[in-house]
Amino acid sequence: MFSVTVRDHIMVAHSFRGEVFGPAQRLHGATFVVDATFRRPELDSDNIVVDIGLATQQLGAVLADLNYRNLDDEPDFAGINTSTEYLAKVIADRLADRIHAGDLGENARGLAQLSVTLHESHAASAGYERSL
Repeated sequence: MFSVTVRDHIMVAHSFRGEVFGPAQRLHGATFVVDATFRRPELDSDNIVVDIGLATQQLGAVLADLNYRNLDDEPDFAGINTSTEYLAKVIADRLADRIHAGDLGENARGLAQLSVTLHESHAASAGYERSL
């Protein structure tokens, strides 16, 4: 399987419900380094996995909808614990929608898998993988 990974970052504020979250139940900020990895079993007709420029642009566009937001105030996340794992899925699903819409180019329709990893720090990350 061939892969290409692009990277960006977001800064959000949010809070959690549930004792398991301890002090993170209070409003706090988080900065995530975000990796999006695109995979396909064979290279396309240009011998690439995906156009890196378009992949970077579209990841940035997806993240722009989240960046500098208090996720507790966003209607899409009402009543939801926006954990790192959950946000990885949201970002992956939104990227998948853009792939299917042709926003990463026609050849990107041949992608087989997408994974998104959010790095909370140098020591911890969480991710989500999905088929396309």
